[in-house]
Amino acid sequence: MGRRWSEIRNGFERPFWVANTTEIFERLSYYAVFSTLAVYLNQTLGFSSAQSATLSGIFGGAVWVMAIFGGALADRIGFRRALSSAYFILACAYFLVGSIGAPWLAPVRAVIPLPLLAGIILLLPALGVALVKPSVVGTTARASTEEVRSIGYSIYYTMVNIGSTLGPFLAGWLHSRLPPQDVFLVAAISVLLMVAVVLVFFREPRAAVESRSLAQTGRDFLTVLGNARFMLFLVIFSGYWIVFWQQYLILPIYIVHYVDKNANTPFILITDPLMVITLTVAINALTRKIRAFQSLILGTMLTSVAWLLMPLHPSVWMAVLSLAVLALGEIIQSPRYYEYVSRLAPAGQQGTYMGFAFLPIGIGSIVGGWLGGTLLSNFGESTHPAIVWPILTGVGLFTTLLLWLYDRYARVSDSLELSSAGSP
Repeated sequence: MGRRWSEIRNGFERPFWVANTTEIFERLSYYAVFSTLAVYLNQTLGFSSAQSATLSGIFGGAVWVMAIFGGALADRIGFRRALSSAYFILACAYFLVGSIGAPWLAPVRAVIPLPLLAGIILLLPALGVALVKPSVVGTTARASTEEVRSIGYSIYYTMVNIGSTLGPFLAGWLHSRLPPQDVFLVAAISVLLMVAVVLVFFREPRAAVESRSLAQTGRDFLTVLGNARFMLFLVIFSGYWIVFWQQYLILPIYIVHYVDKNANTPFILITDPLMVITLTVAINALTRKIRAFQSLILGTMLTSVAWLLMPLHPSVWMAVLSLAVLALGEIIQSPRYYEYVSRLAPAGQQGTYMGFAFLPIGIGSIVGGWLGGTLLSNFGESTHPAIVWPILTGVGLFTTLLLWLYDRYARVSDSLELSSAGSP
C-alpha cells in the first residue's frame, strides 16, 4: 500500500495537476452553456424543437470534430501555447453565443438570417475546445508514469465531471435569477481566468519529447487517418454518443414541452456528472481486470437501455433515474476508452491520436442533434413523443452489437490492453 501511494504521489508532474485543474473550469463553462442552450434557442430565440436540437448538436459536434485538428496543432505548438490560446478564444466565443439576440447585433441579424447567424456563432467555441481537450489528455499521457497512467485518466475524467456538475448547477442557480444569456457571460469570465493560470503555472511536460515539424505532424495525421481499423472503430463508437448526447439535445425540450414546463432542466442534468464524480474511481477499481474493449461494450449497452425508463412514467424523477443509469454506462466505458486510445499512440503523437479519439463524440452530437430533433418534432406533433426513447435505445443496442463484432473480428491485438487490464 505504501509503495502504491508513493507511485501515485511521485508519478505525476506538476503540468498534470495544472492542466486538469483548468479542465474543471473549461468543463464548467462548456456545460453551463450546453445545459442552457437548447431551451435558450427554443424559448428565448424562438427556434423550433427540431432547429434547437440540430443547432445544439452542431455546437457540441463541432467542438469535438475540430479536436482532430486541434490535437495535431497542439503537438506542433506545444500544450502551453495551445491551452492559453484556447481559453482566450473560448472567452470571446461564449460571450458571442449569449449575444445572438442582443441589440448590438441587430444590424448583423438584418443582413444574415437568424438560423445562419446562430449556426456560425455556435461553431466558434469549437476553435477553443479543439485545443483544450487533446492538450489536457496529452498532458495526462506525458506527465504521468506508466504505473499510474490508468489512475491519471480516472483523475482526469473525475475533474471533467466536477466541471460538468458545477456548470449545470451554476446554470440552474441562475435559471430563476437572471436571463439565460447571462449564463454565457459567466462562462466567458470563467475561461478567461484560465488564461492567466496557464501562463503563470503551466510548463511543458516531458521536455525530452521533441517538438514535431509541420511535415511530421501532417504525416502523423495522415497515418492515423489511413488506419482503417482504427477509423472503423471510431465510426462505430459514434453510435454511443448519438444516444448519450440526447440528455442535452432533446431531454430539456422534452421535459419542458411534455413533462413540466416549469422544470429547472439544468438541475436535472446535474445527475449524470454527479454520479460520475462519486463513482468513477471506485468502478474503475472494480472493473480494472476487464479488458478495455469489453468495458466499452458493457458501457454502451447500459447507457442505451437507460432511455427505456422515460416512457414508463414521464416525470422529472424518471428523467433523473434515466440519467443515473446512463451515467453508470458512461463511468464503465469512458476512462477505459481514453486509456485504450492513448496506448495505441506512438511517442510524440499523443495529441494527434487523442484528437481523433474525440471524433465519435462530435459525430454523435451532430447526428444525434438532427436525429433527436427530427424524432421529437415528428412524434411530438403526432401526440406520441415518448416513442423517441425506445428508438434511441435501439440505436444504442445496434452500436453494442457492432462493437461486439468489431471486438471479435477486427480489434487491435490484445497486447496493448493486457497491461491496462492488470494495472491497479
